[in-house]
Amino acid sequence: MAVAEKEILEALSSSRILTSMITPAVLISACGTLIFSTSARLGRIFDRVNVMKGEVEAIIAGTISFPVERLQHLRGQIVLQRRRAQLIQKAMVTLYTATLLFVMSSLAIAANVAYGSTEQGWISTLIALCGGLFLFIASALLLYESRFNLRFVHRSIDFIELLEEKAGELKR
Repeated sequence: MAVAEKEILEALSSSRILTSMITPAVLISACGTLIFSTSARLGRIFDRVNVMKGEVEAIIAGTISFPVERLQHLRGQIVLQRRRAQLIQKAMVTLYTATLLFVMSSLAIAANVAYGSTEQGWISTLIALCGGLFLFIASALLLYESRFNLRFVHRSIDFIELLEEKAGELKR
């Protein structure tokens, strides 16, 4: 076996490659967790929109009380849900991009440890930093989206209180 082939084989069997790839793997796992929870948030938006669709159908059919108030409330809620869905979609794109960059960083680390030199180590670091930037952007988008969710909840509570008030007026 030639000396160069032996060095390559030793480099590939080195545990340094795997230990160097741990940090990106942790960040990939973090992205996966955020992707999973963000997908669930999008699913809840879909469920809420379907419930609102049922309320609009009940208003059209004339089978639900306080139709004017309900329709006005639903219009505002639908706007909030549309904005939330857009923000979540953007967050999903940035999370997938961050995951891609962390995987690329991990592969770049492996290639650099096996074949590269210390002068090329900055490449994997730069890729990982870009992944971190995308993870930060996704987190900011999700934080902003959570404000819309809180607004949705507050408006729903306010509407329930309005319905209770109107129902009380009818009983008097």
